Amino acid sequence: DLHGKTIAIWGLAFKPRTDDIREAPALTLIDGLLADGALVQVHDPEASTNVEAIYGERLRYARQPLEALEGADALAICTEWSDFRNPDFSEMKKRMACPVIFDGRNLYETSTMRDEGFLYHSIGRVPVQP
Repeated sequence: DLHGKTIAIWGLAFKPRTDDIREAPALTLIDGLLADGALVQVHDPEASTNVEAIYGERLRYARQPLEALEGADALAICTEWSDFRNPDFSEMKKRMACPVIFDGRNLYETSTMRDEGFLYHSIGRVPVQP
């Protein structure tokens, strides 16, 4: 049940280094999360303005990746921006309500995520639990 849960999304663009959101997987995810009653907080270095034109005030837009994590029950990574490759995992855990990551881009090593104390779902890999 996602009703009332806060989900952060990093990466809204179809691919990094662009603001193109045509057929972006993040939009499908956002639609599903909103339909299930989740609160959605998003960050993208380029595409946030285009997403805001579609969703308006139904989403919370963060200027920085860590800002999107405030109180989040989970993080979904949808675009492999270089900004997301080397985050401060300790700071991420402090900001999140639950240390859960769904990584659609396989940015991190599963062993690192286990050592950092995250429940890490790397799409296409076996989940790692702390």
